[in-house]
Amino acid sequence: MKKSLVLFLLLAATLFALDRALITVKSATVNNGVVIVTIQDSGKTYELQCNQSSGNCVSPKPGSYGMVRLEKNHGMYDCDNVDLYAQSTDPTAEDAQLLGEYCITQK
Repeated sequence: MKKSLVLFLLLAATLFALDRALITVKSATVNNGVVIVTIQDSGKTYELQCNQSSGNCVSPKPGSYGMVRLEKNHGMYDCDNVDLYAQSTDPTAEDAQLLGEYCITQK
């Protein structure tokens, strides 16, 4: 019972520690199989990239989305990784629908 409680507390702490942000997708293009998404987060412009052939790579339409920055060394790519969700989706919910996973760089 104690082990279950400790595991639950660790999981809860991880979920609350997610670095979540509401971002705006400005544009998205595909170039040689790479999806390139220009976003704005807190007044700064970033670029998201993913490989179109991967299972979690979409070219989102302009608009508002939820973004979660993944911990270092988590994710598909050898860079800082983020997950993109529909704006109304709670990424901590079990049924959260992931739109895509991307590498993020500041422009």
